[in-house]
Amino acid sequence: MNEKDLRTILSKNLRRYRNYRKFTQAEFAEKINISIPFLSDIENGKKWVSPHTLVKMADTLHIEAYELLKPENTLPDNDINIIETYTADIYSTFGKILNDLCTEYISNIANK
Repeated sequence: MNEKDLRTILSKNLRRYRNYRKFTQAEFAEKINISIPFLSDIENGKKWVSPHTLVKMADTLHIEAYELLKPENTLPDNDINIIETYTADIYSTFGKILNDLCTEYISNIANK
């Protein structure tokens, strides 16, 4: 792996995580205190970042800095993506459990 490969990995991961968090380039650049053109160059693999900026990016995206440098094919499924996939099922299951608990509680109170 060379520097260009690493810049490509960073650019893809940064764009993916930024879009996932629903930040525009302008919003994200402001949050990490860099210019929009510089962010664009990073996301296009033209520029590199300092370790300080890399950490600010990761903190703003709520991830660890190394996750921005991991090749995509080695990234495990993100827990958040898994949870989002099953959100409806989770709400449905918890709703049924909560409903059953409330029904049982009300029944117990009524029978006293």
